[in-house]
Amino acid sequence: MTGTTMIDLGPQARIVAELAERVTDGQLAAPTPCPDYAVHHLLAHVAGLSVAFRDAARKNLGATTDHRPDATLPELGPQWRQELPKALDALAEAWRDPAAWSGMTRAGGVDLPGEVAAAVVADELVVHGWDLARAAGLEYTPDPAALAAAHGFLAMAAQGDSGPFGPLVPVPEEAPLLDRTVGLSGRDPAWKA
Repeated sequence: MTGTTMIDLGPQARIVAELAERVTDGQLAAPTPCPDYAVHHLLAHVAGLSVAFRDAARKNLGATTDHRPDATLPELGPQWRQELPKALDALAEAWRDPAAWSGMTRAGGVDLPGEVAAAVVADELVVHGWDLARAAGLEYTPDPAALAAAHGFLAMAAQGDSGPFGPLVPVPEEAPLLDRTVGLSGRDPAWKA
């Protein structure tokens, strides 16, 4: 993944924050395209990864960057509506520092180059934005730069019929880039709640 172009994650982070803001309390228990995750779990996961990847960008390695996301089912805190947008803003700000993109860092207990961590977080924001929009019945147009980075990461990580998050879902080459990215993430672009 060397040679990744630095992108501003701020636009995609704002899109996710705006989607989260539109989620109603009545939708928190709704299913999502993520197996085992209701909307409230997905929002908690996004909050947790925002903190972890903020710290990964800053090379502030410790409990947040060592925690494996599949270790426990994430739970949403009572102040999530105030905390999540702040966490997403801090995440984007941390990745605006060119130093975040160089050297080694850690996220999810995995050591990886900074530029790969940036591609992973772009993927997380794009795909979980799609998950959230689908679960809540919201329109979704990801940031083009983040979408391109997410697709590039997932395409590079795919091996045969499997990707980093499970079996690939076949999507026609002429399909929109978002659908192809979602398929590479192991999700069906036609998923509906």
